[in-house]
Amino acid sequence: MTSVKKPSLLIALIPIAILILILYFNISNYGDASVAGPNQIALLIAGAVAGVIAIFLGYKWKDIQKQIIKSISEAMPSILILLLIGALAGTWMISGVVPTLVYYGLEILNPKYFLVIAVIISAIVSISTGSSWSTIATIGVALFSIGVTMGFNKGMVAGAIISGAYFGDKMSPLSDTTNLAPAMAGTDLFTHIKYMAYTTIPTITITMIIFFILGFSANHHMSEASTADFLDAIDSVFVISPWLLLVPVFLIIIIIKKVPPIPAIFAGVIMGAIFAIFFQHNLLNEIAGNKNSYVQDVLISTMDSMFGSVEIHTANDQVNNLLSTGGMGGMLDTVWLILTAMVFSGIMEASGLLNRISMAIMRFAKSTGSLVASTVATSIFINVTAAEQYISIVIPGRMYKQVYKDRGYKPELLSRTLEDGGTVTSVLIPWNTCGAVQSSVLGVSTFTFAPYVFFSILSPFTTIFFAYFNIGIRRYSKEELANEDSE
Repeated sequence: MTSVKKPSLLIALIPIAILILILYFNISNYGDASVAGPNQIALLIAGAVAGVIAIFLGYKWKDIQKQIIKSISEAMPSILILLLIGALAGTWMISGVVPTLVYYGLEILNPKYFLVIAVIISAIVSISTGSSWSTIATIGVALFSIGVTMGFNKGMVAGAIISGAYFGDKMSPLSDTTNLAPAMAGTDLFTHIKYMAYTTIPTITITMIIFFILGFSANHHMSEASTADFLDAIDSVFVISPWLLLVPVFLIIIIIKKVPPIPAIFAGVIMGAIFAIFFQHNLLNEIAGNKNSYVQDVLISTMDSMFGSVEIHTANDQVNNLLSTGGMGGMLDTVWLILTAMVFSGIMEASGLLNRISMAIMRFAKSTGSLVASTVATSIFINVTAAEQYISIVIPGRMYKQVYKDRGYKPELLSRTLEDGGTVTSVLIPWNTCGAVQSSVLGVSTFTFAPYVFFSILSPFTTIFFAYFNIGIRRYSKEELANEDSE
């Protein structure tokens, strides 16, 4: 077997530096359109540089390629979910599910309290389902439409929805990341959730206070007259009925019943299509252009909503912008982004470059505060470089588990830190699977909503603050540590 060289830290950082430089160029020149191709090319170029370094270090291409394929295969469930979310958005739009939620929301919600309510609703649904992705793709899309219609900044509305959804995802025993983190650290699920509450409750409280202030200070340009015009425009095209609310209720129930995400979301797509046929048959004929028989037009327009773009026209331009969907086709830029990100992360991992950088970060971990800060930094770094939320939990979990134990800290400190540093920050990275998906689902660039996802921004600082000031840090007693070593 050919021996391989260990990279220096400087060598390991070269692909990262090149990626950052190209991404900066892309954002400066392409703006929000950088996610439609330029950023994918940046990831491939940086990956190619990492590949050259790997070959120089003695790694064989076939081994590197195996890791690339492994990384892509690990991302395939996310890609399938993303495509199904595109289809879900389409059928829920033409069925009238989203328009009904928007219609009732505009009638009930007070703009001044809307942002806080968006956080709370998203959090409740996400705790119930254990999935931030499903929450944002369903009730989040409706809340986003309501908020934008009320005149709020798109990034601000998306930030409120994502903050609530990721809080709920993080605190739900049904969440995959909430189960993964304690498994990596070596503690049990409910100990992990209870211990997370120390940092998570203060963070979501501060987040809601910020959104409460923003809700009162923001300018709402939607008067009663314009609200009435908006509602009339929706009512002129769709059949608005409380029966349509059964579709999201059905999806939430089957997710709570632990139906896996892919079949659950697909069931939501089919339910949307069925309700579209029963409630919006006139609209479906109009979308298809009344070119064929009634049955053909209904089936064609329903199919179109799943895979392609559909535009619904009313007398109100604002409503027209709200009611357009891209289906599965609208998600393809994000799919491409995820695939290229997995190529880059696969090469970085296969060549040992990722591990070399992580080990360098760990050298600074001397005190409790610096150890927690190093763990957070490692998780965020892996979210940036590996572009995958789960990897940002697994790799630091493996790296730091023995370090925490050797220094006498209980494993729930590590599991909480992995969530505060890895789970919630993934959505802030444009090429991370989480950031890319939520950007596609809500139709807002990650750079637009990231400054308003206060929960994700504050969480790493909160957990580091608690560590440096030794607040609630759990340590083994001598007897407990002896028992741990004997097991």
